[in-house]
Amino acid sequence: MGSGGNLSARTPGNDECWVTGSGVWLDRLDPAAFTRVRIPDGAATLPAAPSRASPALVPTDGVAPIDELAPTSELALHLAVYRTRPDVTAVIHLHPQTVLLLDAMDEAVRLVTTDHVYYLRRIGRIPFAPPGSAAVGELTAAAIRDGTDVVVLANHGCAVVADSVELAHKRVLYLEEAARLTYAALALGRADTLRLCPTEWVRRPGGV
Repeated sequence: MGSGGNLSARTPGNDECWVTGSGVWLDRLDPAAFTRVRIPDGAATLPAAPSRASPALVPTDGVAPIDELAPTSELALHLAVYRTRPDVTAVIHLHPQTVLLLDAMDEAVRLVTTDHVYYLRRIGRIPFAPPGSAAVGELTAAAIRDGTDVVVLANHGCAVVADSVELAHKRVLYLEEAARLTYAALALGRADTLRLCPTEWVRRPGGV
C-alpha cells in the first residue's frame, strides 16, 4: 500500500481529529503515526511525535529518520469534510488504480452487487485539482454536502467518508471491487448490457 493516501478520525465529543502524518506508510500504522488537529483552524494540538517510536516512519532508503511528524499534505481535504458533514467521523483518501483508470476513460463505476449498493449508494466525482490544494477540499466538501459518501477525485484518488472507521474501510474496499467488475465487463465488451443491482430496496436518509 505504501504512503499513497491518508486517513483521519474525528475525536468524539470535541472539534478535533487525528490524521496520519506526512509520509507515513498506511500498512505500518501505530498511534505515533497520527497527529491531533483542531478542525476549525487546522492547528496541531500536540507536539510532533518522534519517528523512532513509530514503525510507520522508519525509512527504507538509508535516510535518517524524521524527527517531527507533520500532518498529511491533504489535511485541507479532511478538515473540509468534517466542517461540512457533522455526521462524518472518519475520512479515508486513497489512490485506487482501477477506479482512477475508469474515471480517466470517462467510464462510471457500475454498482453490480447488493454490497455495492448498500455501502456505496452513489459515487460522486470532482474535476482535477492539484493534490494538497485547498481546492481539493472545497470541491470534495461540495460533492458530499448532499449526503454522498464516496467521491472520485479525477486523476488523483478517492475520498470516502463514514460514521466509523470500519464503515469507511468497507466503502473503500467495495469501491475498488465495483471498479474491477466494471473493468472486467468492459474488457468482455459487455458493459452496456451489464445488469446493475436494483437500488429501490435501500432506504436511508438522504436517498439511495
